[in-house]
Amino acid sequence: MRDIGVQVKAPKKKCDDIYCPFHGSLSVRGRMLDGVVASSKARNLVVVRRDYTQYNPKYMRSERRHSSIPAHSPPCIDAKTGDKVKIMECKPLSKTVHFVVIWKEEPNP
Repeated sequence: MRDIGVQVKAPKKKCDDIYCPFHGSLSVRGRMLDGVVASSKARNLVVVRRDYTQYNPKYMRSERRHSSIPAHSPPCIDAKTGDKVKIMECKPLSKTVHFVVIWKEEPNP
């Protein structure tokens, strides 16, 4: 198990994915974001939805917005639709994927 330099719990399962920051050789850097998994249909890929507010000066109010970020999901983390996850920036893994899932909230018993 590798130390990725971020204070998150390492997954209990082990995997042999080369793009896993804990068991492979992928390094993480840059931005760390929180969100909810909106889609997990593709293999080892999730789409994370981030909700945020943006101030609109014309109407002097805040408006709700969202953004969708594709991220690599290692098999040891196994994020599914509806899970709260933490993603972190890494090197480009494909044309659109520049983030990897580093933490998934465990359900309360």
